[in-house]
Amino acid sequence: MSLDAYALLRPLWLLAIPVVALLTLRAAWRSAPLGDWVKAVDPALMAMLARRGAILGGRRQANIVAALAAGLIALALTGPAFERPDAATFRNLDATVVVLDVSRSVTEGGRFKEARQAAEAVAQAAGSRSVALVIYAGDAYTAVSPTTDRDSIGTTLFALDSDTVPDRGSHPERGLTLARKILGEANVVAADVVLISDGDGIGQAAEREAAAIREKGWHLHALFVPAGRALMPGTPKPDRAALDRLASQGGGLAADVGSAEPVLDRVGASTAQHLVAGDYSVLAFHDLGRWLLLLALLPALILFRRSA
Repeated sequence: MSLDAYALLRPLWLLAIPVVALLTLRAAWRSAPLGDWVKAVDPALMAMLARRGAILGGRRQANIVAALAAGLIALALTGPAFERPDAATFRNLDATVVVLDVSRSVTEGGRFKEARQAAEAVAQAAGSRSVALVIYAGDAYTAVSPTTDRDSIGTTLFALDSDTVPDRGSHPERGLTLARKILGEANVVAADVVLISDGDGIGQAAEREAAAIREKGWHLHALFVPAGRALMPGTPKPDRAALDRLASQGGGLAADVGSAEPVLDRVGASTAQHLVAGDYSVLAFHDLGRWLLLLALLPALILFRRSA
């Protein structure tokens, strides 16, 4: 949960604040003036005790002070924070791998130009983070190692065609395996893997790779390449449903190459936003909760004040 450079690292603790408010109202009502003692003590005896000065009235102020301290503690537990200005400069925090299908069903299907443009758009959306390019057909290869040089990625994409990968077939699981290996060797904390494909060849092996990517805390997104013209006889048909299912198993989003904004927005999120869901948010955010806890000590000290 974030708004620009600010975030709540543990937003579920917001639910404690209305609970504190309700308990405060109830306590204030019960403490005015003697709580339930009026019901428990005989009225004549209560009147006599009042005449002798043996009764002290309830103290609403103490309940309000306690509620203020509890409210500040609950607010501190939500983890209000702001993004560190140097978060984007940390090495190996965040990376993106584009996995591009260059099998014949894509390269000769009439929409390969759009697929290459989508791959370049993903690289641009990643901003200053490193991007790697993996291509696959019957086998998978690293076309561009992790780099921040967008020009080299664009040049490589422009040179791809149906003969780039000599191995015939379509094995997306091999592309995903190679992407996972690249990220693992770099010890990347947060990552987006974007599979650009027509959905051909997706089976149990690819689904296992999607699950493995998700278990690492990374996200697998998918961009669907539809057929642009009549497919040649024997060419596998595009399978959008399989690609959507794979993205869901990888904890990511799926979209069409012609309307890739949802995936581009997710890839383009800041490094801090990518890290906040994991255990590394301290690397990207300054948590202000500890200071709110110190502030909560001030009303808490009042509760220990002795009455005259």
